Amino acid sequence: MRTVTAMALATHLGPTVAVTAVATLLALASGVGAGRTVLVGLAVLAGQASIGWSNDWLDAGRDATVARADKPTVQGLVTPARLRAAALAAVVLAVVLSLALGPAPGVLLLGVVAGGWAYNAGLKRTAASMLPYLVAFGLLPAGVVAAAPGTPVAPWWLVAAGALLGGAAHLANVAPDLEDDAATGVRGLPHRLGATVSALVAAGLLGAASLVLVLGPAGPPSAVGWVALVVAVPALVVAALAGTARFRAAAFPAVMLLTVVDVVLLLVGGGAVQ
Repeated sequence: MRTVTAMALATHLGPTVAVTAVATLLALASGVGAGRTVLVGLAVLAGQASIGWSNDWLDAGRDATVARADKPTVQGLVTPARLRAAALAAVVLAVVLSLALGPAPGVLLLGVVAGGWAYNAGLKRTAASMLPYLVAFGLLPAGVVAAAPGTPVAPWWLVAAGALLGGAAHLANVAPDLEDDAATGVRGLPHRLGATVSALVAAGLLGAASLVLVLGPAGPPSAVGWVALVVAVPALVVAALAGTARFRAAAFPAVMLLTVVDVVLLLVGGGAVQ
């Protein structure tokens, strides 16, 4: 059981579950259908697990160097070789499940997986570290919507909002590890921007995603959209302070609130696609 638990944690369990849940709910909202929605969820889960396992496999040496106590490899619960085998098996499963949905959704969903692997394989160390997140999170709603009967094309605002959320996710995900990353030679975009600027950019991306999701669909904004914008404005101000030591604790809940608001708007937008 310890090994099973460690393998689950090595998928980066929180983000993996969150991305899979959002993709599954978006599939339901977009009229994909019950059976194909399950297939979408399984395909996304396999892809996200492969990304998480490949990350911990490729970073095992770095994690040991900085004594990352939260990593199963550092704790001695799993070996890099086991993670490598699991990551490769999961990516094969992701290919099979994704293509079972059809060529268009399959290629789009596999683009998400490719973006994650590209990040792990080296882009995380460059100034282009945000690029895989922008591409992958933009492709995710496009792939989910394409899985609906008739293979519809996701509207531009749904794809753009996904990409903006991806950019914000990258900055928020890296923020706690800036010092450890710097100690092992990783200098992605957040490291080059610094904590303060990264927080401001992340808040701006979340705010932009909110605006795109509210104003992008045809017709006037819905009541849900107006409420979301009212909630988002003060949350944006607080979230922008995440890069300062004094307000960091208060900023984290604001970032989470903005993320939830944008996810709700994303799901509402998926319903508008039908």
